[in-house]
This record gives sequence, structure tokens and C-alpha cells, in this order.
Amino acid sequence: MIKKITIIAVLSVLVIVIIGVAFSNSSIENTSEDSEPVVKGDVIMPTKVARPGCEETDRCYIPSVITIQSGQQVTWVNEDSAFHSVTSGFYESPTELFDSGHLDPFESYTLDFNETGTFDYFCTLHPWMKGKVIVE
Repeated sequence: MIKKITIIAVLSVLVIVIIGVAFSNSSIENTSEDSEPVVKGDVIMPTKVARPGCEETDRCYIPSVITIQSGQQVTWVNEDSAFHSVTSGFYESPTELFDSGHLDPFESYTLDFNETGTFDYFCTLHPWMKGKVIVE
């Protein structure tokens, strides 16, 4: 009788452990499904650039200068939790060549560059954020 109770107790513990492992694995898998989507881009607006300071290390747009060939495109991706923009020119003197408007977090903006030249850009909401596209 004691042997039978011991076997039942051991089997019960094994069943509880197996169920616990099964639920813990499914919760780990679900956390990856709930994460933000990954958008690939050529230029990234990383986290925390909505606060001044990124300009000191030239890390507001990564990379801050990108060189491409005429006919290629550049995709900017906002990986920050704040809104940003990609606007041609400088804060003091914007040009009207391109303007992404406000990019939501994890939103992207793609632009074709068909003419050679140097194209400066900035964020209208955070004027310390500056970048440059060089088209050869």
C-alpha cells in the first residue's frame, strides 16, 4: 500500500513539473510575439535621441552621413518612442526637397535619390538631430 502511494505521489509530481515546463515555454514564446516589429533601414533614429546630447557623439541618426549611388534609395527607421522627421535642409533654413512628416515609433520613410549632390537633413521636432546623404 505504501509503495502504491509513493508511486502515485511521484507520478503526480512529474505531471506537475511537465505542465509547469510546458506553460513556461509557451509564455516565453508569447513575449517574442508581443514585441515591436523590426523594420530594416539604412539610417536609424535610435532610442533616446529626443533629448539633447546625441549630437555630441554624432549618433542622432545612425549613420549620420550615408553615401549612395544615384538612383538608389535611403530608408530611415524611427526606433525611438518619440516622433521624429526627416526634413531636407537645416533647422534655420529648411529646403523643400523632401519631408517625411512626423514618423511614429517604428515607422519608416523611404526616398529615391536620382540626382548627385549632398543633401542635408534634420528633425523638425528635435533640431539637434542632423544628417547628410551624399549621392555620387
